[in-house]
Amino acid sequence: MARGAVSTNYGDALTKSLLYFEAQRSGKLPSNQRVIWRGDSALRDGSDAHIDLTGGYYDAGDNMKFGIPMAFMTTMLAWSSVEMETQLKAHEEHENVLAALKWATDYIIKAHTEPNVLYGQVGEGNSDHACWMRPEDMTTPRPSYRIDAQHPGSDLAGETAAAMAAASLAFASSDAAYAKTLIGHAKDLFEFGKCYTGKYHLSITNAAGFYQSSGYEDELLWAAAWLHRATGDEIYLDYLTHASSSGGARSEFSWDDKFLGAQVLVAKLVFEGKVKNEGKVSEYKSMAEQFICNCAQKGFSNDKKSPGGLLWFLPWDNFQYTGTASFVLVTYGKYLEAAKASVQCPKGVLQASDLLDLARAQVDYMLGSNPKNISYMVGFGTNYPQRPHHRAASIVSIKEDPRPVTCNEGYQAWYNNPNPNPNVLVGAIVGGPDDNDVFQDQRSDYQHAEPDTVTVAPFVGVLAAIA
Repeated sequence: MARGAVSTNYGDALTKSLLYFEAQRSGKLPSNQRVIWRGDSALRDGSDAHIDLTGGYYDAGDNMKFGIPMAFMTTMLAWSSVEMETQLKAHEEHENVLAALKWATDYIIKAHTEPNVLYGQVGEGNSDHACWMRPEDMTTPRPSYRIDAQHPGSDLAGETAAAMAAASLAFASSDAAYAKTLIGHAKDLFEFGKCYTGKYHLSITNAAGFYQSSGYEDELLWAAAWLHRATGDEIYLDYLTHASSSGGARSEFSWDDKFLGAQVLVAKLVFEGKVKNEGKVSEYKSMAEQFICNCAQKGFSNDKKSPGGLLWFLPWDNFQYTGTASFVLVTYGKYLEAAKASVQCPKGVLQASDLLDLARAQVDYMLGSNPKNISYMVGFGTNYPQRPHHRAASIVSIKEDPRPVTCNEGYQAWYNNPNPNPNVLVGAIVGGPDDNDVFQDQRSDYQHAEPDTVTVAPFVGVLAAIA
């Protein structure tokens, strides 16, 4: 498919990406739900702790609610909304982004029951993954797990603080009271994460096998950067400028590693003339630019590219990393343009337009300009993955056949079924091909065929930027 053939459809891809979040909804679905093959599910979440933890999002192709990827998804969706508001409004998708965002923030408000208590997971990962069930039929245990002063989780508290601060900016113009509520939660969560330090998976040990954290310094910097942007309070800027590390040069931006996000937000302050480009601040900015230069193949340690041109970071769910890298490119490009600045790389200069072109090439690859001529976004184009690793999509809709599908029956009748999924998971982006552009459309290949929320969220902003 020629590049031109794809370019007219970015708006369509943007619309579809937001439908995906509706398919991932947990809890009681709203009357304006557009993905109608889904039904209400997990309506007793939180009952073991005598609180209401219904709502929020299922993480990926499973029926788990994991706090750290859900919070990162929320931050990236909010950043997309804040940075690309004009473009989202032009495509009449801004309201849908805010709806997707509010489904997450409403849940987080319920999960943050006290200043130093945050529920960070619902569902038991091993038993959930041992069953192939529609969310509407779930019989697996749904325990609620939390962090608190005795069982800290600075990374989870920090990421959730960042999510609430970023979301407060997204809602500021349309719902000031709600934005104020969000910023209150963000401030409390940041203090909680800062005062009681530790990795969250040492407190919520069940999460360790699924989303083990490499550290929490990045989440606290990321939270401080968002709180500074949302409030303008100097205390958050001081936290950033007095940090022991700016994170150095990063090789990824992901649910586990937010250093690059903080670096980009500090660089924005330099471009706007709000801080001087010196000391720790210049370190943040130069590290952000090192990452960008490496993406553009103009750095000292350039990122790997597949033969077909895909920026290739890691074997598991590579599109998550391509999505966040592309988001950084379009956002940084926007900052460069406003400041009439450029990036000086070791091997050349990059203008704002170069960054946009780089991101567009990645989106084009994702939407079909690749050696397999396949769109990695489900429901986009005519050739896309038919068997994404996703429980709800792969089992007949409860609206069509209300008979419960048991844990093992799901595996026998649906997981091992060679036919395409009965429900099209529109807007989902699968993990993607390997580093040689090879992709097998197999439900069992969760490394490449499983879509997740943290992959789609940054692409919302990227698609809005180029549409």
